[in-house]
Amino acid sequence: MGNCTAKPLANDNDSDHDVEFVSGNVQLITTKEAWDQKLEQARHDGKIVIANFTAKWCGPCKTIAPYYCELSEKHPSILFLLVDVDELADFSTSWDIKATPTFFFLRDGEEIDKLVGANKPELEKKIGAVTKSPT
Repeated sequence: MGNCTAKPLANDNDSDHDVEFVSGNVQLITTKEAWDQKLEQARHDGKIVIANFTAKWCGPCKTIAPYYCELSEKHPSILFLLVDVDELADFSTSWDIKATPTFFFLRDGEEIDKLVGANKPELEKKIGAVTKSPT
């Protein structure tokens, strides 16, 4: 149930950077335009969006990444997005990210729920809640 609030001072040889953050049905967002396009696509298709704001240097992010990818395959009716807070720093700031990972649950582009931290049971519970809630 950890989260990261600051970038580490020392760079520990990047040996853990080979964690697969994007696999399954997770889609990496690299621009604000791509974000807008994916949200519009989800709105058009009537899909819930889960956006994972993450960082490559964050231990809890690395821990939850494979599970997030697994969930994306188990729930094809949800659009799973991944935003690297360092790659899209200004955009992430606009979402008031205080710690990573932070998961936003969106319907029609509006936040309906949020989870801060790498809490697998809570993430699964929130996915269950948003998939059962009426549109």
